Amino acid sequence: MLLWVFEHNIGSIMAADGGSFSLGLPCVFSPKSRQYLALCAQDGRLRIWNTDIKTLNQEYVPSAHLSATCTCISWGPCRKAKEGPQRKKRKSEAGQVENQVDLLALGTAAGSVIIYSTVKGALHCTLDGSHSGVVNCVQWHPEDCLLYSGSDDTHIVEWDLQTGKARCKWKADRAPVTSLCVSPDGKLLLSAGHTIKMWDLETKEVYRKFTGHSTAVTTLRFATTRPPDSNGLYFLSGAAHDRLLSVWQVREDGKDKNSVVSFNLTDEPHHIDLFTSNSKEEALRLAVVCKDGQLHLFEHFLNGPCKKPLSPLCTVQMTGVEDSPIPVPLLAAALTTDTHSLLLAYGNHLQPVMERVEVNTAERHVCLTRDVHTTLSLTMETTVSKVKTPVVNAKSQVVVPGLPGHQAPVKGALGSEKRKGTDAKEMSIEERLGKIEMSSEKGVKGAPSLQTDNFAVLLVQGLESKDANILNKVFQTRKDMLIKKTVARVPLPAVLPLVEEITKRMQGHPYTAVLMVRWLKAVLMQHTSYLASLPDLVFQLGVLYHMIESRVKMFHKLTKLHGKLYLLMTQVRLSSCSKIVNLSQMYYFNASAIPITLHTDGWSCTGRDIGYGDEVGENGWAIYQ
Repeated sequence: MLLWVFEHNIGSIMAADGGSFSLGLPCVFSPKSRQYLALCAQDGRLRIWNTDIKTLNQEYVPSAHLSATCTCISWGPCRKAKEGPQRKKRKSEAGQVENQVDLLALGTAAGSVIIYSTVKGALHCTLDGSHSGVVNCVQWHPEDCLLYSGSDDTHIVEWDLQTGKARCKWKADRAPVTSLCVSPDGKLLLSAGHTIKMWDLETKEVYRKFTGHSTAVTTLRFATTRPPDSNGLYFLSGAAHDRLLSVWQVREDGKDKNSVVSFNLTDEPHHIDLFTSNSKEEALRLAVVCKDGQLHLFEHFLNGPCKKPLSPLCTVQMTGVEDSPIPVPLLAAALTTDTHSLLLAYGNHLQPVMERVEVNTAERHVCLTRDVHTTLSLTMETTVSKVKTPVVNAKSQVVVPGLPGHQAPVKGALGSEKRKGTDAKEMSIEERLGKIEMSSEKGVKGAPSLQTDNFAVLLVQGLESKDANILNKVFQTRKDMLIKKTVARVPLPAVLPLVEEITKRMQGHPYTAVLMVRWLKAVLMQHTSYLASLPDLVFQLGVLYHMIESRVKMFHKLTKLHGKLYLLMTQVRLSSCSKIVNLSQMYYFNASAIPITLHTDGWSCTGRDIGYGDEVGENGWAIYQ
């Protein structure tokens, strides 16, 4: 079976049936029936696709879709929606109550929450005035008309949909709130930044605290529906740049700070769907779409801790039908009641392709081939959108801002642009390097912080462009604190290229290797957790590993040689010192052992007069001039 590995840079981190913390473009299936797929594309518009007939059902453009972009999406619980006057039902339909998905909550970068009605096809209401930062996650209460939102302002807000106002607001943590999840019974709320807290929704007090992750938690989902006092309540969490999905147990004795089970992934999770476990005899079914576009399927019985990370039961990938197959990224996946059936969304966010597929979970790796271009062209023909394109004929006149009569020239604007062009001129890379050299020579106070920022920016630019001049300027520094701060500011995607560049330079001149050892030490101290999470770390750092191993073997031999040379040099030094002592005895004698008579014109010793120009040493030796 072929294994295709690729990188998918456009996506979001989300939880199906619930809220999502988006790093890019949010995307989520509707609950229960999975009839709709809601996503926000690059143009800031909300599009709702019908998964049954595979067409665009609705399209909504928020009033501030460019400035207040959508950051997260969450479907509300199914309810009986009212849409205008209803016809009188027949007797056979009298007992049927139609529950359907209606409301959709969208968190924005402006701190507001937009509630959109899919039944009416229009804006339901806007919730604002309580958050001062970006809304990272929204989560519905399963029963009451309540909505919870978390923001960068570190607060959680409880909204009342009947009044459209905030019902309660409290501080969750010192870090931004990046993920929320309400328990199936509606009594508990999970919130997370780096650490995870479980709140009692009745008292708004912390019920439990968990260790969490080293990076921002992006996904929280309850895995079981059991009560918390039965040691059977479990939930899972995923974090940015983390390739493990952790499972936590809420124990009655409170000894539940660490995770009990972890699922191994190929990349950080972007979309999660699961079937909860209602008893110990029922297994948890889990589908995870990672950042690299792969789908991992898990099945596990939650009954206590498990030491080793669990590998996926099956991994699903998708490619095109070209001669040189191009990987097709999976955007989202939904489980069905049939264990071998899946609902997949793949392609791009502007025009996703939805398909129900049968997957043989007995195979560890499944590769699906699809002609995406043909599917997209067929789908576009049947797509129905509310946005209408105006018909322009020969008699029509197009009015564009900037034509005469629509925009008067403003003199002040020209002057401001001129001043802006002269004063706010962007420095080139050469000028930045010169400024770094001048600041390092002058040694001005406060320069290290500016230098560190410049070094971090230049280091990333040099690694991306592979410019030797920029890298030489950065790597020539000897200040350990500056190296440490620079490496700490390097983004995680640039850590591995930095290690590869350091390995390449360590193989050169020994003088350069001494400098590179400082950089390597800083990288290992700052980014050990990220490097340890790489699945093929030994393969990627094989050159560095073998080089260090060979030099360690050579170090033992060099140590022996150094010891022998030290003994030889010590003997040579001692023998030369003994020769100097023998020569000194020919010129010095002990003045106290020979009678000395003092004359009026000087000292006399054994017939030889000691003059005033001669000296007598402290140890009694007489020295002739």
